Amino acid sequence: MEKLEILYEDRQIIVVLKPQNVPSQADETGDLDMLNIVKNHIKEDLNKDNVYVGLVHRLDRPTGGIMVFAKTSKSASRLSAQIESGELEKSYLVVTKGKPVLLHGTLINFLKKDEKQNKVSIVPQSTDGAKRAELEYNVLESKNDLSLIQVKLKTGRGHQIRVQFSNIKCPVFGDQKYGGKNMPKVNLNLFAYELKFTHPTTKERLTFRSYPPEDMEAWKNFNLDKYLKLSINN
Repeated sequence: MEKLEILYEDRQIIVVLKPQNVPSQADETGDLDMLNIVKNHIKEDLNKDNVYVGLVHRLDRPTGGIMVFAKTSKSASRLSAQIESGELEKSYLVVTKGKPVLLHGTLINFLKKDEKQNKVSIVPQSTDGAKRAELEYNVLESKNDLSLIQVKLKTGRGHQIRVQFSNIKCPVFGDQKYGGKNMPKVNLNLFAYELKFTHPTTKERLTFRSYPPEDMEAWKNFNLDKYLKLSINN
């Protein structure tokens, strides 16, 4: 595990980059997870054995990107309220195989997870346990049968982006689970590149942005500076 990459930290919150293939929290694999990595950092920094770290949102294990953790229970509660209200905004960059028919659009589906197979399916709304999933997308560029797409989540369902884009025949590049047998075996080209929220105590509106890792194969087809150095969400 590489050294924890911290984008911002104060007494209330810590904003970090989650590497790909690291769990957000402990799971059955027993692999080191982000929650404990952040806890260990704070313990060492404060020289204390018991510290509070609140996990207020998650990224799927194969997905890298920006996460915010709360360092107090009050901050955790206020950030969680922002997630419920939509005030905390999560934006992703994704490279898909193929190009959506519409360059801008909204995808709305109902999803259900098979816990045994760890796989999500699109199901009828009336299905027991189905959860509504909504996202907005904007195709930034298409080249060599690949598309660079900005995605803003309206709901935070597990595997949501992967399942919904697979459903419109534009699977995420590198997605072995939802992309079909001919998908190249590379890291998932899906990255949580931007996070916007209101600081839980100062009330300042904060925006954090990061480039995807250079080893993501399909990113090399696009000039990310063109999009990441400009505010494309305002």
